[in-house]
Amino acid sequence: MTPRPEPRPAPAAARPGAARARARRRFGDAAHYAAMSVLVCLFAFPLVWVASLSLKTGPEVLESPPSLLPGTPQWGNYAHVLETTPIGRYLVNSLILVAASVSGALLLGVPAAYALSRFRARTRGRRAYSRAVLAAQLLSPLIIAVPVYRVFVTLGLVNDYVGLVLVYIAISAPFLTWFLKNYFDTVPTELDEAGRVDGCSRLRALVLLVLPAAKPGIASAAILAGVTTWSQFVLPFILVDAPELAPVSVGVVNLQSTSGETTTQYLAAGSMLAVAPVVVLFVVLQRHIVGALTAGAVKT
Repeated sequence: MTPRPEPRPAPAAARPGAARARARRRFGDAAHYAAMSVLVCLFAFPLVWVASLSLKTGPEVLESPPSLLPGTPQWGNYAHVLETTPIGRYLVNSLILVAASVSGALLLGVPAAYALSRFRARTRGRRAYSRAVLAAQLLSPLIIAVPVYRVFVTLGLVNDYVGLVLVYIAISAPFLTWFLKNYFDTVPTELDEAGRVDGCSRLRALVLLVLPAAKPGIASAAILAGVTTWSQFVLPFILVDAPELAPVSVGVVNLQSTSGETTTQYLAAGSMLAVAPVVVLFVVLQRHIVGALTAGAVKT
């Protein structure tokens, strides 16, 4: 009597529910990419629209209904802005403010983030302090603009980069602390312990061992804080009256008063020149920024 062959399991394609699972997965992927595409369009459209305005003539700007594409690109609008306004000086002013404020915020944020990450089991009130740091990020510059202006008038810090840098540091330090605390959580504590075994103090272990391991996160945090500082408008508009000290965010608005022939297309061209450094920076360093954000979110 010949043995009866044992039944083999059905292939994956024939298993009940396999086709439905693949269909659900494909639908989920399609929905994800569709949602991301919509978000990209929503965020990119204002930039595309301003770029279109910067290449139009005056009559084209006033067309109704408006058109997205200019008839003949007017590259001379950019030349007009560069010739009639000190846009280069505005950019230099913004670079000075960003470099000074980010450096100061890092000096405060790195030690604070390290302490929150490493001393969480022994520090009283750590949770309350963390919540206070998070709440500080919710303060809008509009809320503090008037009180800060009155204090600066009393201290004589109006039209002074020192005062503006101090305000920028106060705005950026909470973000840097929160961001870097999450990133330091991903750095193994064995590095600190190895340094302590070799006789390093906490500060020396931080500088020699932890900071090199956290370079991507620190660089990304500095870039994000710098972009926030670069785009600040309300505070420098109120605290800086001298045109030669204005950052590019304020200088672009002043195009209407510094050039008698300025119209919307010139203002749009100035705006594109103002955002160009930020866009280029993100395009070049986007992989490092996303990697640091992902790593910092692992233990959030």
